[in-house]
Amino acid sequence: MTRKSTVLVVDDDDSTRNYLSSVLPTLGYDVRCVESGEKALAYLAGSPAPAAVLLDLVMPGMGGLETLDRIKRLHPGVAVIVLSTVAEISSVVDAVRRGAADYLSKTFQDQELGLALQNVVEKQSLKNEVAVLRRRLDREDGMVTSAPRLLRIKEIGQQVADTDAPVLILGQSGVGKEVVARYIHGQSRRRGQAFVKVNCAALPEDLLESELFGHERGAFSGALTQKPGLFEQADGGTILLDEIGEMTFHLQAKLLHVLQDGEYTRLGGRQTVKVDARVMASTNVHLDEAVAAGRFREDLFFRLNVIRLEIPPLKERREDIPLLCAHFVQHYSARYNRAVKPLPRELTQAFLRHDWPGNVRELENSVRRYVILGDLETSLGELRRTGAAVHAVVASRTEARPESRGPDPDEGLSLRRVSARAAEEAERRLLGRVLAETRWNRREAAGQLKISYKALLNKLKKWEVVDPVRAARDAQDARVLVDEEVADLGPWPRRVAAS
Repeated sequence: MTRKSTVLVVDDDDSTRNYLSSVLPTLGYDVRCVESGEKALAYLAGSPAPAAVLLDLVMPGMGGLETLDRIKRLHPGVAVIVLSTVAEISSVVDAVRRGAADYLSKTFQDQELGLALQNVVEKQSLKNEVAVLRRRLDREDGMVTSAPRLLRIKEIGQQVADTDAPVLILGQSGVGKEVVARYIHGQSRRRGQAFVKVNCAALPEDLLESELFGHERGAFSGALTQKPGLFEQADGGTILLDEIGEMTFHLQAKLLHVLQDGEYTRLGGRQTVKVDARVMASTNVHLDEAVAAGRFREDLFFRLNVIRLEIPPLKERREDIPLLCAHFVQHYSARYNRAVKPLPRELTQAFLRHDWPGNVRELENSVRRYVILGDLETSLGELRRTGAAVHAVVASRTEARPESRGPDPDEGLSLRRVSARAAEEAERRLLGRVLAETRWNRREAAGQLKISYKALLNKLKKWEVVDPVRAARDAQDARVLVDEEVADLGPWPRRVAAS
């Protein structure tokens, strides 16, 4: 045992000290015993802080509450468990208010003692880890990682932060592309200016053009006043063009002009607007393949592809999972006014085994759910259902119906109908394969299939084909929203055990 695993016993009763001296080593702790508050403070002043203190509330001389106050001033991080009798319940409440981590009735069993010590030691360990992590986050603008590939990306981000070179950030949905962009912005001289994010896939072309570049009064129906665009809002700062692979050719040409000359015209206007905005772009589309297929401008690709960062999926950097869990536990415990407590070992192991199709966003939602509900089985069940949902949707939506089904007797044996059905099944198979190859990027899939984007959407709607990862993530997000509504009703009732 290391000295950090020492438990200090402070009790004036000889039998209690003798009992704890014999039982604590069997629970895996070293033990030191003193019979007064004064001796406890003398020990703490000259020794490393113990893992926990077992403190009697009623002692001659310096009482338990005064001893507690002075211990917390000397070692604020030490977990103190107070020992009491049934008649001292009011003193117990006072002790908890003063910082005691837990309390035990002096009729406690060995197992109860072991569990109480384990809980307070693990909780304090988590608080210490979170404090270290928070200090790291304060320095690094939220990029939590120990993975070599991401550490290299951080190094590159620091090197390019104070340049005006465009940055292209690639990776699956939910891997943290925006976090990387904000990290680079936070490391730059522009960090005091605006960071503006726009989702290029969320808006139709005309509206996206108006949002990016602004419009003049009367430019279109409903344009009653002049409106500055997001590029103007990002002047002096950074603009992140998220899902740039979904941008139309017309807007790609206008964006190219901004990158080349730092100027553009508002929608419906003639006056040139000059801006100084650092441009970053992110996408889950392979833009070099999109260029080869004619879906993305080659000249714009080369303009954006100056600094290229590829973020690996979470399943390829599992060493980040414990760090991210600690960060999310701290964040959502504060947000929902929950006590900070470590994730159960079983849940942590399940997290390390899970493939995380939704990447960091899915992990965040899972930790968020546990912080809100505090129920291990619910969290494990949601994790199993998420994994099963992905496999089930893939199987049901992208696989053809069984070929052995044969024609419906009511349809007759029309050769035309049999041929049409076979052609449709072949189309479904091909569509499923191409969608899987393109990671469910519908525009890229339409290009490979040599059909229009609208035609692809019609086929997806007709055959009820959906993105399995997005479907699972949306269902999970919906459950988290419900959990939030429940959490907003107030703290969960806590069970109080009778002494």
